[in-house]
Amino acid sequence: MTAGVAGVVGGGTMGAGIAHVLLAAGLDVVLVEDGPERLDAAVARIGKSLDRAAGRGKLDEDPDVVLARLTGAADVAGLAPAGLVIEAVPESPELKRRVLAAIEAAVGPDTIIATNTSSLSIDELAAALRRPERFLGMHFFNPVPASALVEVVRGGATSAEALRAAHDLTARIGLESIETADAPGFATSRLGVAIGLEAIRMVEEGVGTPEDIDKAMVLGYRYPMGPLRLGDLIGLDVRLGIAEYLHERLGDRFEPPALLRRMVAEGKLGRKTGQGFYTWS
Repeated sequence: MTAGVAGVVGGGTMGAGIAHVLLAAGLDVVLVEDGPERLDAAVARIGKSLDRAAGRGKLDEDPDVVLARLTGAADVAGLAPAGLVIEAVPESPELKRRVLAAIEAAVGPDTIIATNTSSLSIDELAAALRRPERFLGMHFFNPVPASALVEVVRGGATSAEALRAAHDLTARIGLESIETADAPGFATSRLGVAIGLEAIRMVEEGVGTPEDIDKAMVLGYRYPMGPLRLGDLIGLDVRLGIAEYLHERLGDRFEPPALLRRMVAEGKLGRKTGQGFYTWS
């Protein structure tokens, strides 16, 4: 990758996690966030994440040394040196298309551009770009520093060079990659959401408590985390948004349960609000 510089646009939970793993792998990272307050908060988020990793013995260098490889930028012009840029803004097609077009205008002609979307169509997002052959999906998982996988998603125009760059970067940061075609929910979100929605229906129908349903999947099927706790961690509003998208594209088997809609309407979004299927301190 050009000069060992990567770009990340969006410093929320996912963007900060992606920046963390890139920095820990020795890359210089340019992080773009909207406004100085949001940028400062994102840098602080990454610093705390690196400190936690160091405390668990999961970081090979002093966290201050690692964080020194991070450059904050208030706009996409700062991405000019990057060989690969990962967009990690919220899951709004309109927002993503606008941000991706701005990234393309700011970087060189050979820079690979990836989106971290978990479900949106790569080809529909690529419509905002003049050179869709250098665009693809790189779906990271939350929490990124503790995950093991990146789902590389090829669009209809994605070049072999772009795919190779994504797989090579994934290997460099110590993660495994799979490759899927552009389809609603790809492989991971489609399967994960199907299981998560069924778990919510089971709570709704009184089949079991969230704790027991999650325990069944953790102990019975060796899941690292039950689907209801994972939904709380991701955000039930995010889960609802993905389910609505898949329902629109794939039909009634992805219709969101009434319980999920009600919890989101009541602001019970999971860990970020302190209450979801579990109570979070």
